Amino acid sequence: MLKAPFDPVQLAIPFFVLAIVLEILLGRFGKAKANYETRDTAMSLSMGLGSTIAGVVFGGVVFATTVGVYQHRLFTIPMTAVWAWVAVFFLEDLTYYWFHRLAHERRFWWASHVNHHTSTHYNLSTALRQTWTGGVAGTWLLWLPLSFLGFPPAMVAIQKGISLVYQFWIHTEAVGRMPRWFEAVFNTPSHHRVHHARNPRYLDANYAGILIIWDRMFGTFIPEVDEEPCRYGTVKNLGNFNLLHNVFHEWVGIAKDVAGAKSPKEALGYVFGPPGWSPDGSRDTSHTLKAKWRARVGFE
Repeated sequence: MLKAPFDPVQLAIPFFVLAIVLEILLGRFGKAKANYETRDTAMSLSMGLGSTIAGVVFGGVVFATTVGVYQHRLFTIPMTAVWAWVAVFFLEDLTYYWFHRLAHERRFWWASHVNHHTSTHYNLSTALRQTWTGGVAGTWLLWLPLSFLGFPPAMVAIQKGISLVYQFWIHTEAVGRMPRWFEAVFNTPSHHRVHHARNPRYLDANYAGILIIWDRMFGTFIPEVDEEPCRYGTVKNLGNFNLLHNVFHEWVGIAKDVAGAKSPKEALGYVFGPPGWSPDGSRDTSHTLKAKWRARVGFE
């Protein structure tokens, strides 16, 4: 099957809205930890709407490319087979891990992902703060090997939707820690709070979609510790609620740096180096911030 018969994300939208309203009410009445700020929430909702529109605009290119790859598939995998759904669950989740890690470790892809991290609050509305420029950045190309293997495009699309729906509920401070066995296998609010934190201790960690096992396997897992609460946002917070600035600020920053580059090598570094890279090392990257933190902790 080429076109998915349903979209898990679209079906879940009423649940998203109700869950956000419930979290706000629980926070207001002191029944749960839930910090909301009106302008910040409006920004998240606006970015979610804009991301949906951008997905529709660019969706034809993604669909046509995916179908083209599928037509040259190695195998024909049936959507009716249980084993196929088990396989696509693990393979899609592994693909998401590497996409997410790439989106943090290389500036070009960080430019399309950073707006998901710009909120200084962490609540269910943050989950809706999605990219407008992911299609242009081309991160969707990472899922094409699944269609080349023989998974129907509809099957891959459904599983991607399931992953996004799952990740909605982990954007909250209202849930503490899940049972130990669950924390060991699945992505949870505790693990994802670390991912959204800007504390040096927590930078560039917990890239999981549904399964946290990939972070444990590839050395990017960091647990949340009670003695250091998560502080949210980016290393340098934007300080405003300008929607277009939020969406495009990193792309503008890349353009300015490339325009001032003194060589092609410098230009490539500004585009594909880690966020914060500079030729003379005068800017901080996640690596240098973590190194300074380790040195400070060791000294203390």
